[in-house]
Amino acid sequence: MRWALIKVCLAVTGMVVLAFAVPLALVVKEMASDRAFSQAERQANALGPTLSITTDREQLLQAVLSTEAGAAGRMALHLPVSGGGSELEMGRVRVSHEAVEVTRDLGHAGITAVPGGSAFLQPFALGAGKICIVEVFVPEDELSRGVALAWLVLAGVGIALITGSVVVADRLGVRMTQPAQRLAGAAQQLGRGSLGVRVPEEGPRELQRAAVAFNAMAGQVVQLLANERELAADLSHRLRTPLTVLRLNAASLGEGTAADQTRAAVAHLEREVDTIIRAARDARPQTSGPAVGTGCDASEVIHERMNFWAALAEDEKRPISVAGVNAPVRVPVPRAEMVAALDALLGNIFQHTPEGTAFSLDMHHSQEAVIILVSDAGPGIPDPEAALARGNDGDRDGSTGLGLDIVRRMAEATGGDVRIGHSMYGGAEIRVWIQLNARPEEQPTLRDRRPTRRRRRPGVTSS
Repeated sequence: MRWALIKVCLAVTGMVVLAFAVPLALVVKEMASDRAFSQAERQANALGPTLSITTDREQLLQAVLSTEAGAAGRMALHLPVSGGGSELEMGRVRVSHEAVEVTRDLGHAGITAVPGGSAFLQPFALGAGKICIVEVFVPEDELSRGVALAWLVLAGVGIALITGSVVVADRLGVRMTQPAQRLAGAAQQLGRGSLGVRVPEEGPRELQRAAVAFNAMAGQVVQLLANERELAADLSHRLRTPLTVLRLNAASLGEGTAADQTRAAVAHLEREVDTIIRAARDARPQTSGPAVGTGCDASEVIHERMNFWAALAEDEKRPISVAGVNAPVRVPVPRAEMVAALDALLGNIFQHTPEGTAFSLDMHHSQEAVIILVSDAGPGIPDPEAALARGNDGDRDGSTGLGLDIVRRMAEATGGDVRIGHSMYGGAEIRVWIQLNARPEEQPTLRDRRPTRRRRRPGVTSS
């Protein structure tokens, strides 16, 4: 907008300057020419009184030399001679005889071009019907004297006007663009999760109204998020009553592996509900990726969760295998989020595949990324895009549509992604890409729900 305004003012001012400067320059040149010929006419008229008194050669020569043009050798006389002979010429003659005769026949002054300039011819009537022609030479530099300086002044004035218009347009452009840039920057910060950003309500009236609307929208977003957090906390708090009943029932189961596993599961569920309540009521909504310095050992978390699910896999006679978790591998993901993502991946296998279906978990890592592959021998996932979409509209029984979305958000928070394909067992394969060295500005926010496009990745090696 700023450069567009400058260009418009530059074009308009340039056209105005040209519209006035070009005709004015031509007028100045014409005035200089008229001034030179007017001076020549005065020089010629100075001989009028002498020619009306005498035609003596000596006296006329003295009169010619007494003028400025005559002293400079720029004046000549063409006197007719009695008896019809050739005319008498005095001074330096520059015009042709034909030009002199034409002026004598016309009976009024005239101008004719000669080498080096122009000649002004002024006729004077003598006695006995004779006409004397006074020739005054006007050099070319006399015709353009002062024109160059006048044109230079006009050019300077034009440049000053154009420069002034550009400066004024630039100031106006800054006054218009700075509020717009602040508004755009605030919108970007709000999109990245800075919910406290506001913009000053200044600038042109339209931008002031836009700033007012933006600030109102940001306040509404903060209020809606606060209401959402309170609602999530309230809904989570309602789970405590049935959890208390489950914990009491689990305590009455006695001793045994199944009873211990049930009590452990209930305790884990209570901890998860408490975590949800605390996170929901946190005044700082989680709208960005994990904080710098947070992370966990992916190998340790995988060992822990696979041991947890191994007991259920043994009951359902599911062959399992784990690979690539022999060495510690730090990932920029909080432990709670890694646990939730692995439980979502493994829980989907038990929920959506028949008993006895084999599955495996492989981890590969490099300096740039960690890849977790979860494969099974089940029926597969016919619509991977729908499986990654958040929420369940009722078409998928027994699913809330949040499991794989939790996994995707965890991966995308590091700059990675999630892909669904076919495993070597013939079922589904879910590949989780966790970026290790993504800069903070490259990490998408957890509110970004758009699925990422497939892109080429650097090669990784199995640990």
